[in-house]
Amino acid sequence: MEEGEFYAIETFGSTGRGWVLEDLECSHYMKNFSAPHVPLRLPKSKKLLAHINKTFGTLAFCRRWLERPDGGSFTINGTNGKQELYLGALKNLCDVGIIDALPPLVDIKGSYVAQYEHTLLLRPTCKEVLSRGDDY
Repeated sequence: MEEGEFYAIETFGSTGRGWVLEDLECSHYMKNFSAPHVPLRLPKSKKLLAHINKTFGTLAFCRRWLERPDGGSFTINGTNGKQELYLGALKNLCDVGIIDALPPLVDIKGSYVAQYEHTLLLRPTCKEVLSRGDDY
């Protein structure tokens, strides 16, 4: 760790045992920032990747956003962004390593899991919590 660097610290609280695992059906995805160029054969995969690049970049997204009329962003797509019949293309993008699947985090049945995150900046004499607000 060096002065001037930023860090994101994520913690996960649970009402269960406190042992959080990835499980269940995946609904969230994110483009792999360091994925190498992979030639795609499927036209639907190329189309979906172009939509993801334009709409989300490397930010996480969920499948239900792809199914909205705006495809996840009214500002970028207007009402012409809805992705249809995209699950095969999404699976293909995951299989080749361009998109990472982010399964939900669970604990024991009936418990709740929450994610918390703070962004820190290392200063010469202290650490500064950039994400701290009145409510957190």
